[in-house]
Amino acid sequence: MDDLRAEGWLVVCLCAAWCGSCRDYRETFARLAREHADVRFAWVDIEDQSDALAPFDLDIEDFPTLLVARGDELRFLGAVMPHAATLSRTIEAAQHTALAGLAVKQPAALVACVREIGEPVT
Repeated sequence: MDDLRAEGWLVVCLCAAWCGSCRDYRETFARLAREHADVRFAWVDIEDQSDALAPFDLDIEDFPTLLVARGDELRFLGAVMPHAATLSRTIEAAQHTALAGLAVKQPAALVACVREIGEPVT
């Protein structure tokens, strides 16, 4: 497989500390990060980072919400079931084509923002 990190692949979980599903999902997310060392994984608490995310007017209602990007191209933004298989399938599908998901203002700027504010997951 090509070096996906060199292509700037990014997978970000947008969650909240108070969310039990997010807390439970964090280990699953970290395990997948270790299995996909060629992809940058990050965690963003949307409440702790609300000021940074405010310009994007994200309407996140369900957790976990996943963002997948290549370079500055947003490939997916949406809620996913908190299962390892769902995460793997979503990443693989987004590597082949942009997937339908939440609409967002300034997608390239959002990707740059979460790259900067995301807590690395390894």
